[in-house]
Amino acid sequence: MEFVQPQPTSKAPAEWFTGDVWWDVIVAGQAPSRLRANLVRFAPGARTHWHTHAVGQTLHVVSGTALIGTRDGTLFEARPGQTVSCPPGEEHWHGAAPDRFMEHIAMWEATTDGTPETVWAEPVTDEQYDGPRTRQP
Repeated sequence: MEFVQPQPTSKAPAEWFTGDVWWDVIVAGQAPSRLRANLVRFAPGARTHWHTHAVGQTLHVVSGTALIGTRDGTLFEARPGQTVSCPPGEEHWHGAAPDRFMEHIAMWEATTDGTPETVWAEPVTDEQYDGPRTRQP
């Protein structure tokens, strides 16, 4: 057993995010592990661009209100303690509500066949971000 040395907090790249977002890498598993996990902090209104994960992604909300949108126009709200699973290949985005910060733990797996873990697409429009919300229990 060993304690993993933490990496410094990093500002998320503007080519993948709208608004101010920072992350702390929790784990970037080395083979044979494929585990990836980051604590991600979103300023009010900040969000990812549209993207997919080859092996899916799980989001666990730590604080604030998370908004998670899918290409079919569904927009979910998730609260602290709730966990959302995005299946492999599903185009989605996630971010903070407009009125408060949000933190979540993002978990996903690396691929083993050389395909990208995450494929990034265009920014989420304000219209998509401001769409009607469906609250999950």
